[in-house]
Amino acid sequence: MKILKVLGLALCLTVAMPAAAQFNLKKAVKAVEKSAQAFTLTDEQMAAYVKQSVDWMDKNNPVLPEDNPYVQRLRKLTANVKDADGIPLNFKVYDVIDVNAFACPDGSVRVFSSLMDIMSDDELMGVIGHEIGHVIKRHSKNAFRTELLTGALKDAVSSAGGAAAALTESQLGTLGESLVNAKYSQKQEKEADECGYDFLVENGLNPWGMAMAFEKLSGAEGAAKQSTIQKMFSSHPDTQARIKRMSERATKDGHVRPE
Repeated sequence: MKILKVLGLALCLTVAMPAAAQFNLKKAVKAVEKSAQAFTLTDEQMAAYVKQSVDWMDKNNPVLPEDNPYVQRLRKLTANVKDADGIPLNFKVYDVIDVNAFACPDGSVRVFSSLMDIMSDDELMGVIGHEIGHVIKRHSKNAFRTELLTGALKDAVSSAGGAAAALTESQLGTLGESLVNAKYSQKQEKEADECGYDFLVENGLNPWGMAMAFEKLSGAEGAAKQSTIQKMFSSHPDTQARIKRMSERATKDGHVRPE
């Protein structure tokens, strides 16, 4: 293996090098070791980190109880929505003023009450379908993995050995923010649209809701304070093309646009 060759060469060179050079070389070798370990992060470790992050977010956000009207509405809409490509789904509502929703690699879907305030049932499920599209295509998983392997978190991850490290409150906050505000490429957004459309149809939901939700969010450009999801749809140059594509597909497939 290349890593073993690097380590073997390092051990040979330390015999003839000055102390300062040996110190720097040891740091370099340690970095190689950490990098190798980090990039072999297992699915089990990933799942443990996702669970830590979701648990932290649920603890640090106002989760509405089961008897709340927002939750009852979401439960009714998702009654038959059990999994996404074999990933079990679970839904909760955060009582916050931001207009947003996100889905995590483990199937945890979190919907903000303020988004529910401005969306019809079809539009709301359109947004949820799109977010679940990112889960099915493994976009959210790959973005989360990248977050773990870069920045301040990489040392905590690489030093944990075979088990997921117990992260600090600050680190969990960073990971939570990465789940809520994940950035995706135009290609990934298109893939999530198409996959989310299929997900809605497979679950007996009207795929027009996705195009309608995009239309509503794209009209938020003049708002004084926009959420991440509003900014994405109001400023994204591809938004109108996405709306057109989803509308044309729904029409071609014979789905009737809701009133």
